Amino acid sequence: MRNTTKISTAVLAAGALTLGLTACGSDQDSASDTSGPLVVAASPTPHAEILNYVKDNLAKKAGLDLEVKEFTDYTTQNPATEDGSVDANYFQNKPYLDDFNQKNGTDIVPVVTVHLEPLGLYSHKVKSVDALKSGATVAVPNDTVNEARALKLLDANGIITLKDGVGNEATPSDISKNPRNLKFKELEAAQTPRSLDDVDAAVINGNYAIEADLKPAENALVLESSKNNPYGNFLAVKKGNEDDSRVKKLAKLLTSADVRKFIEDEYAGSVLASF
Repeated sequence: MRNTTKISTAVLAAGALTLGLTACGSDQDSASDTSGPLVVAASPTPHAEILNYVKDNLAKKAGLDLEVKEFTDYTTQNPATEDGSVDANYFQNKPYLDDFNQKNGTDIVPVVTVHLEPLGLYSHKVKSVDALKSGATVAVPNDTVNEARALKLLDANGIITLKDGVGNEATPSDISKNPRNLKFKELEAAQTPRSLDDVDAAVINGNYAIEADLKPAENALVLESSKNNPYGNFLAVKKGNEDDSRVKKLAKLLTSADVRKFIEDEYAGSVLASF
């Protein structure tokens, strides 16, 4: 039986506040107890699924006691890692982490990149980009990095044109050409699949697409390329914990041939191994 704990956004809201309470005892709270289980925060799909495959099939032989905690809201995972509620997390990409560290004064670092979830444009109303009408509404994630990533996807496919030099903080105000006069609805990333009946199209993160029974490799109108893609998802820890023997064991298992085969078989191209 899997030892997986599901944590709701409401329960974790208080955890997000702990970043402001680092004056007393934070070093002690965040220190890893290397004799206990390695507790890893993860989004349910595919991150926790991949970790649970490791837990159920590989960890015992490697001498790793692994505990997986599922977080339904990815914005709470870095705060939990920073305050020591968990030892590590697995949900994010480098631009997202860089933005988080800069805004919060934290020092969370990547350990090993495991997979890519291609961002895609989906619709319940049209079957091709060419069918998007003038004035159509497109939902995009509203967090800094994923909104920029969504707009870059549309730019790469000729749907809009972004201003030259736009980076990972692009917003709709950075669009220089919008030939279809598209309107943008900014939503929390987890809400974008639910918006498909209300908007003409939505840019959806790969994990949320899979949770909504969408198949990125089949259902996306346009999909990110995996070539030279900076958005691979990785195992991350608070700086100083990279040398924890349990973290090293998990990093090795997550980039094993067994995990590669699991990703290929389980997700059929909707999640791509990055190692």
